[in-house]
Amino acid sequence: MKRLIDAFFNSVRAFRRLAGSEAAFQQELILLLIAIPVGWLISSSWSGYALLIASILVLILVEVLNTGIEATCDAVSREFNIDIQLAKDCGSLAVLIAVVLTAGVWGFALIERLVGAPV
Repeated sequence: MKRLIDAFFNSVRAFRRLAGSEAAFQQELILLLIAIPVGWLISSSWSGYALLIASILVLILVEVLNTGIEATCDAVSREFNIDIQLAKDCGSLAVLIAVVLTAGVWGFALIERLVGAPV
């Protein structure tokens, strides 16, 4: 049980640090807060609403992992290294893929709402 409690406090510490200093994380949190009511208006079902919110949570998850990769790379070396650049670029690509995924989910939901039929 102590391990779970420690893990929870570690997570809270990371959340506070990211929410206080990482612009992308802050923007995604704002997006989530906006998406909670807007997703309810757009979605046509509970499962659709869950998918809309989950897509943003996946985006936030990928952003957290990308930030962890960048922090690790910076801790190893601040000097240019082609392998570190690749690691950071891959993290950035993962965020881009998550953004495309989220935009696609929300786009399909919006089209479904406007057209009135499943896409």
